Amino acid sequence: MATSRILLADDEMRLRKLVRDFLKRADYDVIEAADGNQALDLFYSDNKIDLVILDVMMPGLNGFEVLKAIRQESDVPVIMLTAKSEESDQLYGFDLGVDEYMTKPFSNKILVAKVNAILKRTAGNTEQSTECGGIKIDKVAHQVYAGGKEVDLSYKEFELLCYFADNKGVALSRERILNNVWNYDYYGDARTIDTHVKKLRAKLGSYGDAIVTIRGMGYKFDPQV
Repeated sequence: MATSRILLADDEMRLRKLVRDFLKRADYDVIEAADGNQALDLFYSDNKIDLVILDVMMPGLNGFEVLKAIRQESDVPVIMLTAKSEESDQLYGFDLGVDEYMTKPFSNKILVAKVNAILKRTAGNTEQSTECGGIKIDKVAHQVYAGGKEVDLSYKEFELLCYFADNKGVALSRERILNNVWNYDYYGDARTIDTHVKKLRAKLGSYGDAIVTIRGMGYKFDPQV
């Protein structure tokens, strides 16, 4: 199996070295960037990057700006490193398409474990597209069509719809959705899900009726095939 390649972007050289050493011990290939501009240059010039680790506060482009640019080109997994623990900042990152957060100071062993888990999960996601009830999801192109018309979704709305489609007909609690779409260690407010479901339904139009509310529990995706 080929060694996974990781782009590590952080302006703190000492932290970068520590993280790089831990990742290399886990047999990952690591390339480094000292600021946001360099991170994007490396990302655009290397089509073999399997995961990106981004610091939020960097010179030039910050981590959020780099993430926005990456998401215009790729669904590569992204872990963000941040000194901030405010929920609003994390929600903003999740809506842009971050896969995981690590708040400084953090355990390098836990970071490596999260890298392992994310890469294992993404490697196992082999179904590239699905269609049900007039809704077509193209995971490779990151596009959704409802009744033949393309629907413009945010990254997190897209992930939520994919999760519903992968669990068609299954009653999903809000906690389970949070754990799987907003990641296992994100303790967010259940209203986050309700807000995203409301937006998703609105964008899907009449096809949004496929997302059924289960009172007191959560939701079920029940399209008419």
